[in-house]
Parts: sequence; C-alpha cells; structure tokens
Amino acid sequence: MPHILAQAAEIVTTALAVASMGYFLASIAAARIFLAQQRVSLSAFAPGVSILKSLKGLDPGMMDAFRSHCRQGYAGAFELLFGVASREDPAAAAVEQLAREFPERAIRLVECPEQLGANGKVSTLVQLAEQARNEFLLINDSDITVGPHYLERVMARFAPNKEASGAKAPSSLAMDVRAEARTLQNAEKTVGLVTALYRGRAHSTLASRLEALGIATDFQAGVLLSKWIEGGLHYGLGSTLAVRREALDKIGGLQPLVDYLADDYELGARIWQAGYRVEFSAEVVETAVPAYKWRGFFDHQLRWLRTVRDARPAGYAGLVFTHGLAWALLNAVASGLSPVSLWLLGMSFFLRLAQAMTVGVAVLLDHQVLPNLWLIPARDLVAIGLWAAGFAGDTIVWRGERFVLKNGKLAKVQRS
Repeated sequence: MPHILAQAAEIVTTALAVASMGYFLASIAAARIFLAQQRVSLSAFAPGVSILKSLKGLDPGMMDAFRSHCRQGYAGAFELLFGVASREDPAAAAVEQLAREFPERAIRLVECPEQLGANGKVSTLVQLAEQARNEFLLINDSDITVGPHYLERVMARFAPNKEASGAKAPSSLAMDVRAEARTLQNAEKTVGLVTALYRGRAHSTLASRLEALGIATDFQAGVLLSKWIEGGLHYGLGSTLAVRREALDKIGGLQPLVDYLADDYELGARIWQAGYRVEFSAEVVETAVPAYKWRGFFDHQLRWLRTVRDARPAGYAGLVFTHGLAWALLNAVASGLSPVSLWLLGMSFFLRLAQAMTVGVAVLLDHQVLPNLWLIPARDLVAIGLWAAGFAGDTIVWRGERFVLKNGKLAKVQRS
C-alpha cells in the first residue's frame, strides 16, 4: 500500500507540475501583451475628479501616500475628500496636517458617522460620495502611493473614442479568435471604471517580504492572465477605482456594497455587467505591506484567499496550477529524485523565475523582486499550504474582528 500511494503521489505531482509550466508560459505571454498594449500615447483628457479615501487609524507610510496625491501634475481640477467615522480618529489629525502642508489643494475632512453595513470602509465612501463635487470619483486605499502623473494616466483611459486594448499585441502572442472577438466587442463599450496594477513595498519582517513578493510575482500575474483569457477586465482592484458617476448611478451607487468584503471586485464586476468597460491605467501604484508578524500574515493571506474563493470559485480551484514550483519540489521528493523529476524541477524553477522577472520587474517595476528572488521557493511552499487552508472554512479576520464570509457578504461572528 505505501508503494501504491507513493506512485499515485508521483503521478499526480508530475501532472500538476507539467500543467503548471503551461500556466507560467501563459502568464508570461499575458504580461508581454499587456506591455505591448501600454506603448500608446495617452489622450489629453482632464475632467474634474473627486478622490475619496476612507480612513481608520494610521497606517504605515500613510502621510507620504497622501502627499503623493497632492503633488499631481494634472491639468484638470481635483479635490481630496477624507472620511473618518469620528474626528477623534488619529487619521483626522493627519488630514489636518496635510491641509496645512498643501493649502493650494482642495482638501476636506468629512465626518461619516453612519454605519450602513458590515463593511465600514464602504459605509464611509457612501457618505463621501454624497459630498463629492465632480463627475468622476476615484477611490483608493489610504496607503496607496502614486506618481506625479497618476491622475493624468488614470483619467486618460476615460477619453472618448479610445479603443479598449491600445496597441495591437505582436502576432506571435496574438490571442485566440474567440478572445480577440470578445476584445473587439469590448472596445465598443464606454469606459465605466479604471483600475490599476500595484506592487507592495515591504517592511523589515520576513512575512512582509513574502507578501510583497507574492503580490509582484504571483497575484498580479494571475490578474494579467485573467484579463487576457477573458478578453478584458471584469472586476476592479482596490489600488484604484476611478468611476464615472453615470456608471455608478446605473448600478445603484456604492450603497449595495456595504456588506461586501471584496467591494473593489464587486464594484468592477457590476459596472462591467451593466455594459461598461473596465480598463487598466498605465500607472502602477504602490501599497505599503505592514511589518507583519506571522499571525497577522496568515490572517491577511487567508482573508484574501477566502475572498477570492467566494468571488470566483472556479478561478480559486484553478489556482492549483499556479503552484508549479511547489508541485515540482514535491514531485522530486515523491519520485526519489528521479532524473525526470529533476528535469521538471529545473524547468519549473526557470519558468517561475522568468514569470517573476517579467511581471514583477518588467511590468510592475518592483525593485524589491531581484534581491528577494531567493525567497521564491519558500514563498511558494507557504502559498500552497495557505491555498489548501483557504478551502477549510469561511471565517476571516479583518481589523481584529472575526467575520463569516458567504456570497461575498460579511456577517460578524458574535462572541459567546
């Protein structure tokens, strides 16, 4: 019996390692297509924008992130609205300091005391949106740092008559006929929402570095691949959610999202379902990854994984093929370091590094990837365990509180 189990493990891990090499190649192709599509001149389009930020407490690097939004070289008018549940929140003092530093900017601190649902961030955003003066709203997290051309590059995607896919991809990387047809159909739609890829800025702990490495070399690779095979982007990322009011009004505003955990995903999905286009900005932004201890790291990873599983169950199951290096390592162990398993391990390692370099360095311009490449095997082994744990329940921890996640909605766990 042990011999049969060992043979079965060898067969399964061999199949998964081979399939995962196909995933690595496909994600590299998707990244190359994305880069080709970005090599287009941006349209000059600078409508009024209201930037909305929901705050709760002080996050690492938050003030520098705020300052980056104030240093925009944007031709149009823009305002920054910061929402807090109470003016006693430490974030309120940070906003007041920001207003003193940038008196030329339209900066407003808005008290948003109503708790409209389980998601406090969206509750605040609903109240902020009512105060916003402009046709376009831009929502991003409090720790997002941007470049001086961020607004210009985001809003350019809303320019009238702009084609969805930008430059045509090289013929050697052309999409299949069905994906190309979906892209052409997508091009006829009005852009309703613009989102952005992001990289993580790690802090000193190993857990923080592992998470930033995963964002740059794994998560964003999956996002780019889903865009390619689905013929367009069908959801949003919380790094940037720029939306035209017409599209937001058509889906009932932000109010229907107050009980959803993945409000960024849900907003983009609803706008796409309403007949609008969802686009990527040419700007890659940066998020601060906390200096996690291991418990905080595992809680955050499980929250993210169970959110993905709830929102896209088929896609979550498909993540089995993203763990190619881990499967190759397990295959080498199961086969007793056979020549075939060592060849699979070598090829998987080469393709995994190529994926990390293409997505993390070429697309995201993440300068932390190269010095942390040696951590990829350890990161991938941890990731496969977390992926399996994602199936084991529906409970998540968010800002120190426990919730049950079902059909995208949050229900607070009552302590006995």
